[in-house]
Amino acid sequence: MKRLLLMIGIGLLFNSSATAATNALDGSAIFAKNCSVCHSVNPPPKLAPPIIPLASRYHIQFKTKEEGVKHIIAFVKSPDKKNAVDTQAVARFGLMAPIPLSDPELKAVAGWVWDQYNPAMGRGYGGGQGQGRMNPLSR
Repeated sequence: MKRLLLMIGIGLLFNSSATAATNALDGSAIFAKNCSVCHSVNPPPKLAPPIIPLASRYHIQFKTKEEGVKHIIAFVKSPDKKNAVDTQAVARFGLMAPIPLSDPELKAVAGWVWDQYNPAMGRGYGGGQGQGRMNPLSR
């Protein structure tokens, strides 16, 4: 009985440590180390689309964070034009290379990307807030 309790205790300790390690991953730090070479957070872009407009596109296409994060993870593992949320970005910047991160790292950085959406900035592609072209005759 003591042996069984000891094994259960060790199993719970290991599981809690693994969960704590996963929760301790910082998506922002993972982004800074692995993604920021190509992606800026805010416009202007570097070599790839900025994160905040991408986060907006994900919020348009997916209703929940779980769905959006799942898609981001799948896309980063295996980028494919057919699964891109922003085909204009692919046309402009090309398709990114797969990024070799562990599943916990991918989940952390994908969650961080999702959270970069700022509702105050709208959902992108012209939310009707612009002034339009000024008519030169109306001056």
